[in-house]
Amino acid sequence: MQWNRAVDAYCERLGPEFWAEPVNAATNAAFLLAAWVMWRRLGAAPLPLPLARAMVALLAAIGLGSFLFHSFATAWTGLADTVPIGLFVLLYVHVANLHFWTMKPWLAGAATLVFVPYSIASGYLFTRLPFFEISAVYWPVPLLIAIYAVALRNRTYATSRGLALGAAILTVSLVFRSLDMPLCTAVPLGTHFVWHLLNATMLGWMIEVYRRHMLAGAGAGR
Repeated sequence: MQWNRAVDAYCERLGPEFWAEPVNAATNAAFLLAAWVMWRRLGAAPLPLPLARAMVALLAAIGLGSFLFHSFATAWTGLADTVPIGLFVLLYVHVANLHFWTMKPWLAGAATLVFVPYSIASGYLFTRLPFFEISAVYWPVPLLIAIYAVALRNRTYATSRGLALGAAILTVSLVFRSLDMPLCTAVPLGTHFVWHLLNATMLGWMIEVYRRHMLAGAGAGR
């Protein structure tokens, strides 16, 4: 694979230059801001919550990786953009299994691995749907969050409601991500930067949902 191969996948980018996506690049600061806010909130918590701190670190890595991708726009920076997102999702699924469902660690880990075939299968189905195919790799995530929200509603209502809000924000975020190229003629700046702003908000909120759940004493294995 040509790791330095140029990638042009967004409306704002008009060439291979370093600063050819200034808005898309700059709005990644939202991820760093969300990480800073959540790090401070975790610091004020009476519990150490190491998994939450790991999520905050990944949230910051998402911002840095996405900045690199929208600045250099090469194949290797594409990995820097997507790998932290994948790790965050897997960690959150594990946290949800471990603390929202109070599974034993080995069972929570096994259930987390199920996300991989689930994501592949559901992602394939989304590729078959008009409009959804643009962001097919991401749509399985809000779907799973919504499933967890519904399934947890009688077990821990506050957490269920928080997850539902997270799924809603991510859904709107994905709509803006998917509209970037289709609306390029009408909106030359593109809409991808809105994905950054909403996604940073959503990821920070998901960490906050976990923090509140644990502080409420609803989690197990603290």
